[in-house]
Formats: sequence, C-alpha cells, structure tokens
Amino acid sequence: MSARLLLADSEPQIVRMLRSVLGTEGYVVQVAADGPMALDLVAKWRPDLILIELRLPLLDGQEVCRRIRDWSQVPIIVLTECTGEDEKVALLDLGADDYITKPFSMRELLARIRVALRHGARLHQDGGSVVNFGSLQIDRSRRLVTHDGRELRLTPTEYNLLVLLSGHAGKVLTHRMILRTIWGPHSEHDLNTLRVFVTQLRRKIEVNPANPTLILTEPGVGYRFRPPDQ
Repeated sequence: MSARLLLADSEPQIVRMLRSVLGTEGYVVQVAADGPMALDLVAKWRPDLILIELRLPLLDGQEVCRRIRDWSQVPIIVLTECTGEDEKVALLDLGADDYITKPFSMRELLARIRVALRHGARLHQDGGSVVNFGSLQIDRSRRLVTHDGRELRLTPTEYNLLVLLSGHAGKVLTHRMILRTIWGPHSEHDLNTLRVFVTQLRRKIEVNPANPTLILTEPGVGYRFRPPDQ
C-alpha cells in the first residue's frame, strides 16, 4: 500500500513540483495550503509522513509541529531556509524528525523521506525485545548487546544511550533531548559528558570509530543513529 504524504506548503511552484515528483515515486499526496488545514488533514486523513514549510499562513509551521506532537508521533520533515544551529535545534525540540535546508536536491529529499517512513514503521511495530541492525543485535529484555555474535561489555549509561539512539533510528536527536533523557533535566548543557560517552560507545560498536557509520554527528545539533540499511 502506498505511503500517504501530507505536503503543507503555500508556495504553488514548490507544491506543483513536489506533488509531481512524489506522485511519480508512488506516494499518495495531499496538500495543505495553511496551518489550520494541515492540522485538520493530519487528524482526518492520518498521513504516514508530513512535509511542512515553516512559513505557513494563519498558523506557522512551528506551531503546527508543536500541536501535532501533543497527540501524534507521525514523522515530520521540515522544509526550511534556516541555516543556524539554534533554529535547527529548536525545530527538533518541537518534535520534527528531520529537516532539509532549501535549496535541496530531490534525491536527498526522497532519501530523507524513505528513512523517516522506516522510522515511523518501527514505531508502529509490535516491538519485540530483540532488534537487529546488521551484525549489531540488541536484546532489551536481557540488556545484552552483541556484534557478530560476540557480547559487548557496555556500561549501564552506554547501553541506555545505545537503546535511545537506536530506538529513534534515522531521526536526529538533539544534545538537549539526549542529556535530558539519559542524565535528567539538570544535565541539559553538559555536552562534554555526552561527547565522552558517544566516543566510548563508538569504540565498542563501530568497525572504525574514527569514521563512524552507525552513530553520526549532526554538527552543533546532536546525533543520528543510521542503521546499515540506510
């Protein structure tokens, strides 16, 4: 069954281009020209993914994201012109799964859409206790992590960090979100501690820790866990 994409954008040229390309790729696309229309379609149509421009009429994209996250975990990709790290962090903290900065290539956007849809599908799976990412296996019921069948000795914090990142595979998690979840609300600005544990975890799960392929750094923003199939 084709994935349903909601495109919330008020620029006719962008809408025509994206609707055409996404339709060619097999997606079913609905368009919302303003914020209230986007919220209404999310509630009634239940899309599998949302592409949203921040500068929407009547209700801006940031407020739309915030309201959606009050009741839904549907993947959201923000189409933005912002390039500053603070703005990107703010978008992710509002609940966006990813962002793509204009101008962007359609190839990159389609790749981001595929990743976000896989993330959304994982959220709706039954969620067995054992998950596999290539040769990396995480058994959450036994708190056991193996690589190529060999048990990895992770500290409790390293394990919790790995479960958090892998549980949101493909999604950018901000420094603040990770610190708040793992270390508590009073540790949101302790970036040095986070970097130390990410480095330690990479040494244990990455084939080449100096050139990581599983835990990727989003400069100034946070980290993204990228499974081998992405």
